[in-house]
Amino acid sequence: MVWQWDYTWQEVIPKLLGVLHVTVGATVAGFLLALILGLVLAFGRRSKNRIVSGIATGVVEFVRLTPLLVQLYFIYFVMPEIGLTLSAFTAGVLGLGIHYAAYISEVYRAGIDSVSKGQWEAATALNFSKRQMWQSIILPQAIRPIVPVLGNYLIVMFKETPYLSAIGLMEMVGTAKEIGAESFRYMEPMTLVGIFFLILSYAASLLVKRVERKIDLNRLRERAKSAAEG
Repeated sequence: MVWQWDYTWQEVIPKLLGVLHVTVGATVAGFLLALILGLVLAFGRRSKNRIVSGIATGVVEFVRLTPLLVQLYFIYFVMPEIGLTLSAFTAGVLGLGIHYAAYISEVYRAGIDSVSKGQWEAATALNFSKRQMWQSIILPQAIRPIVPVLGNYLIVMFKETPYLSAIGLMEMVGTAKEIGAESFRYMEPMTLVGIFFLILSYAASLLVKRVERKIDLNRLRERAKSAAEG
């Protein structure tokens, strides 16, 4: 089979670009949901209340031990039977967000546990409220080491979006399969999908590195300011 440029430019690229926003939008929205929900679950697991801790642990373990595809089917096909109907995009974002929140909560826990005991004691000695302690001391130090891991999950989420076609949300891979089924040519659409995912993943990795550098720069500025005041 020979690569056909006319077919690529006229049929394949326009259709793939037409659903590119679905792949990017679902990934970004799902990742933001995972970041927020993951932090909530991390706090829940650290709670001194056994009921709260038990519920958070149960949710994390259940989500981690069940496939993403099953979770997507449940959200989109089963939940309407109990009165909650969602669009394919909303269900996809919710499925991705909940699934990866379980993993990201463990990343948050590792970051929090990496903060030295002296930092906790210093916050207590300064009479910081819990909100001040977490906002000013613990979370800033916990987030920096886990940024690369969070970036990896963002990239993985990009590559997991093809699952969304199972609930009728036509993203890039689903669209490429549809194009191939219509024309019996899979080489062009699948090759271009691979290239698009490579570009998106590389762009995400550059964004993560930029965030890392910005955090490091802010820390250096804070240290320089503290030294000058001292």
